[in-house]
Amino acid sequence: MYHFFVKEDQVGAETVSITGPDVNHMKNVLRMGAGEEILISNGVDKDYLCEIVSVSSEEVLAKILSVTEGGTELPARLYLFQGLPKSDKMELIIQKAVELGVYEIIPVETKRTVVKLDKKKEESKLKRWQAVSESAAKQSKRLIIPKVSGVMTFRQALEFAEKELDRTVIPFEHAGNMAETREILKGIEPGMSAGIFIGPEGGFEDSEVELATVHGAKPITLGKRILRTETAGLALLSVLAFALEPSETE
Repeated sequence: MYHFFVKEDQVGAETVSITGPDVNHMKNVLRMGAGEEILISNGVDKDYLCEIVSVSSEEVLAKILSVTEGGTELPARLYLFQGLPKSDKMELIIQKAVELGVYEIIPVETKRTVVKLDKKKEESKLKRWQAVSESAAKQSKRLIIPKVSGVMTFRQALEFAEKELDRTVIPFEHAGNMAETREILKGIEPGMSAGIFIGPEGGFEDSEVELATVHGAKPITLGKRILRTETAGLALLSVLAFALEPSETE
């Protein structure tokens, strides 16, 4: 079943109005017509199972069949602070992080970041990255489209995490206490917001980890193997998503 997002003001008492670029895609690419069922999310708290009533060049009108609240989102908000990687790795990271339930992704410049984005390049990248997030959100039936924020410096990211989030962790290759790591991760519970800091290729410098601890971040280990930047955040998101996912009886 195809999945689309709308704003709350596009949802009426009995129908939902889809406008914008999705209309052309639905009409001319997917060849959708009256009678087909689709899933529509308001990007906040509700999913609507709908049946298409009419398709025009400007609007797809759909009748609401049923409403579900908060069905696919994790009960904690997970923020991925991703050190800017080389090549197109960021697109893969965003796609998979969205599938795993991330709430927001913040690209971060660190001391070992090779990629440098000027304002024009950053705007172009952010537009592309947000499109990747939206596509992944549709594919994985997310209730929201996770935001990809503007690039922050490492210090800015730490200050944001310290002020806005309940918990912050920073995987580091020299952190070796797995028992302590398990206890720290157990402390991330439903209702909380938590930040995950991942370094770029080459990881974090010791001074950056020291600065992170000053701002309240907890160094953790991801095991004895060294993970690539595009693997580390996804591994940790997987662990947290599995631990936080409510059971069918909850």
